[in-house]
Amino acid sequence: MKFGTKVIHAGIEPDPSTGAIMTPIFQTSTYVQDAPGKHKGYEYARTKNPTRSALEKNMTALENGRDAICFGSGLAAMDAILKLLKPGDEIVSNNDIYGGSYRLMTNIYGKFGIKSHFVGMNSTKDLEDSINENTRLIWIETPTNPMLNIVDIRKICKIARKKGVLSCVDNTFASPYLQNPLDMGADIVTHSATKYLGGHSDVVHGVVIVKSPELAEQLRFIQNAVGGVPGPQDCFLILRGIKTLHLRVQRSCDNAKKIAKFLQSHPKVDKVYYPGLRSHPNHKIAKRQMKDFGGMVSFDIVGGSLRDAHKVLKGTHLFALAESLGGVESLIGHPASMTHASIPKKDRLRVGLTDSLIRLSIGVEDVDDLIEDLEKALSNI
Repeated sequence: MKFGTKVIHAGIEPDPSTGAIMTPIFQTSTYVQDAPGKHKGYEYARTKNPTRSALEKNMTALENGRDAICFGSGLAAMDAILKLLKPGDEIVSNNDIYGGSYRLMTNIYGKFGIKSHFVGMNSTKDLEDSINENTRLIWIETPTNPMLNIVDIRKICKIARKKGVLSCVDNTFASPYLQNPLDMGADIVTHSATKYLGGHSDVVHGVVIVKSPELAEQLRFIQNAVGGVPGPQDCFLILRGIKTLHLRVQRSCDNAKKIAKFLQSHPKVDKVYYPGLRSHPNHKIAKRQMKDFGGMVSFDIVGGSLRDAHKVLKGTHLFALAESLGGVESLIGHPASMTHASIPKKDRLRVGLTDSLIRLSIGVEDVDDLIEDLEKALSNI
């Protein structure tokens, strides 16, 4: 079954009681049992819900996995993965990741004796030098947020297997439409389903997909024991969004390419970060492991002025100034003060995340209107 068919049909069956083609919202907290312990596969909604089950089957198919486990947010999904670890274990991660992921690793799990190392993953030497006898997890984000760096998934996962370490890829920026990390050797893939999977900025959600039945069993135990699950309405909205995932993401990719080239040629723009540009240092890796280059673009202003960046951020009309990404509407954001404010400034600057860096989530509007909107905003400086 090809991807465009999977998004609509994989794991989805008409409701047997009514024939409803759309998966119903099973808004219930519990289920009547025929006898103690004798039920129809559902006993309590924290443990299992039919709407959630349909979504988990669908996500399993999209990422070519063995099982999928849904959570109330992307960070709740990440939290469940980190709960596979114990005090004394260590994590190696990109040095350019989402601020919320950094905060969870350092401010929360650091207090429980789990140490995180943040390294550039362009060099396998730096990565291998950071792995020691306590390393239990390599956390990969690609494309990275917000610098759009590309990590060679196959190469890093090969190192992880060699060292006997789990590998997890945060696939949020790409979505399953653009890349499938499990096929490239990853043990775990996770998404903030709030973003491209939902696609309409109306739900918060997270999902983890695995190939190993042992990992699936462990994560399902954590899901049930901790209870960070999504409600059935949220699962319904993600299922609804997924049906147009391939159409939306492809349109965002097409728009992003044109916008990146526009910005690259603009006299008031310094650096443009987009893996679809041939000037991107990892363009060839992106071309090899991704179907297309994504709908995220970051850029810096000539002169690096925070004041000028604010003028651009306040000067757009179609690009809404807001956190998040991956919706049908285009968004503009300031990572240093918004999504990545929890990362110390010295660490941000080390990877090129300046105070004047601007991040764009390119939507599905007419690209000429989006370019005109950016042109007017840049004329303010």
